[in-house]
Order: sequence, then C-alpha cells, then structure tokens
Amino acid sequence: MTGTNPQAARSGRGRVLTVAKIARLAGVSAPTVSRVINGQTGVALETRKRVEAILREHGYRRPGGSTSVAIVELVFHALESLWALEIIRGVEKVAREHDLAVVLTEMQGRLTPGRAWTEQVLTRRPIGVIAVFSELTVAQQSQLATRSIPLVVLDPTGEPLHQTPSVGATNWNGGLAATRHLLDLGHRRIAMLSGPPEWPCCRARLDGYRAAMDAAGAPVDPDLVRISTLYVEGGLADGRELLALPDPPTAIFTANDLQALGVYEAARRAGVRIPDELSVVGFDDLSFTRWSGPPMTTIRQPLEQMGVTAARMIIDLAAGQSLDQHRVELATELVVRESTAPPARG
Repeated sequence: MTGTNPQAARSGRGRVLTVAKIARLAGVSAPTVSRVINGQTGVALETRKRVEAILREHGYRRPGGSTSVAIVELVFHALESLWALEIIRGVEKVAREHDLAVVLTEMQGRLTPGRAWTEQVLTRRPIGVIAVFSELTVAQQSQLATRSIPLVVLDPTGEPLHQTPSVGATNWNGGLAATRHLLDLGHRRIAMLSGPPEWPCCRARLDGYRAAMDAAGAPVDPDLVRISTLYVEGGLADGRELLALPDPPTAIFTANDLQALGVYEAARRAGVRIPDELSVVGFDDLSFTRWSGPPMTTIRQPLEQMGVTAARMIIDLAAGQSLDQHRVELATELVVRESTAPPARG
C-alpha cells in the first residue's frame, strides 16, 4: 500500500484508523482504499466517493498532516484568449461535480511540455491529463501510460493516434457553412485567412471553404487565400493586404474570431465599412463577437462542451472503463449576426 502506513493513520478524533478498517466500513479492498488516499487512478467514481465519505466522517488525516487531492492535469500551449477560458470552464465544471481539483499548465507557446513538466506530473499523480492544442512525445505518453495516467488530447495539433483518445469539432463542416452563407448572399470573391497548415483543424476549415467554393462553381483566387497567424495581428496584417489588392475581396472568412477582429481593424483603417462594403465571418463564437461593431457573424465551436467531454473521458478512463468512441467531434453551428450582407453593387 504505497505511501500509507495503516498503523500510523489516525482520525481527527485521535483514534487509530487503519486502512483495513476503512476498507471494511466501505466494503472494498485495502488496496482500493490506499489508491483513494494517495490520489491514484483505477477506482470507480462511486467507490471513490464512498471511501472519501468515510474518511471525512472519521476526520481522517494522512500521516504528517499532509492531504491528497485527486486532480486533473490540464495543459495548454498558450493562454492568450477567451478560447482557452471556455475550455477551462468545461473541464472545471466536470471536475467540480466529482470533487476533483484542476491543475493548469501553460507552456508559453511551446507545443511540447518539457522534462520538468513530466517529472512534476508524475509526482502529482493526477487521475488523468488533458492536453489542449499540445503534443506530448512518445516517451511522455509512455511514461503516463506505465503509471496508469490516462491522456486525452483536445484539438490535437497533429493527426491523433488511434490509441490516444481525442476531442475536436466539425471544422470542415464549419468552413463549409461559413462559405456557403457568403455564397448565398451573392459573394464570389471570398477570401480565406487560414492558420498553420500542419494543424488539422486549420486544414479542415480551409478544405471546407474550398469545397463550398467548388460546389458553387466559384473559382478560388490564390491571392485571396492566406496562411496567417491565429491572432488579431495576423488578421490585421493579412486583412490590410487583401483590402489593398486591385480587385479586393467582398467577403473574408477567417479561421478564428481573433483574426476576424484584426480584419475589422484593417477595414476601419482602410475606410471600408462592414458589412456594406465587406462581409466578415469568424470562427469560435467567443463572447466578444456579439459586442463587436458590428456584431460578428461566426461559426460557433462548442468549446465549453469540448472541455466537458474531455474531462468525462478522463474520468471514465481513470475508473478503468472503456470508451464508446476514441475520437469525438462535436457539431459546429453558423451564427448569423450583422457583419455579413449581400455585396455592394458595382
């Protein structure tokens, strides 16, 4: 029974409370109690709750006054927008329901955690790790697996491995819906600001745009497709260049809302009115889009629900349950506001 001496464990009332006695009261085995006390995986949630209730009832304290809290490890490559906050909210919602704590790590733009992070995680022994827009090396994944720490990848930056559960959104459908909306309004010179092509979500949104244009018989002008950064600065720089073309686009679809916000600023500086002279569609439906000037038409990505789904997958895996699906894609939805309109005549 790792880390726990059953003879030394005492209740808050001063009585000796052995692991064996806790096990008898809870109707489980002593190793199961030990795993709960030490915050380890492999215990069903209902069993964990029953054991923890008995520990609380008897005022149990670990030897030396230390405590163990079951945690979920959440790893981001960067925390620079409301996009991350929505995912955190979803994970925290599930964690709170199951009396779990959430440990948050930001890698300051790096996609792969360093060696120090790996060592810290193995010391913390979380019930599972959720990697958001991040890549763990094969060695890191192996280290987690050998210690029975499940891993779920949310919005993977590379093609998800079959054995690695992952959560994403219907990015291709989102790109298709955004472009079809603009085509239905009468636009034909539609620009697309994509993101890093090595990221599946960005490729899928671009492919959806191309599919919609092809189905409508609208040729894609190579000058109107830009690989941009997924930040306001990227939308501003590429939006400025697009609007300066001899034959500028009448509409721009962006890979995320931050890029679209940059396009808004590029249009403002160029004296181009939205939506009278330029229609703009974003992607994500972050909270600021409804307060933009004008309110932004965008593709809603269920970010909070993606966090909820990833957290529930981790809990199931930690309890030793098998998953119905190893790859889950949640539906996107077109949200029409006031940044899109038919193209101006002439």
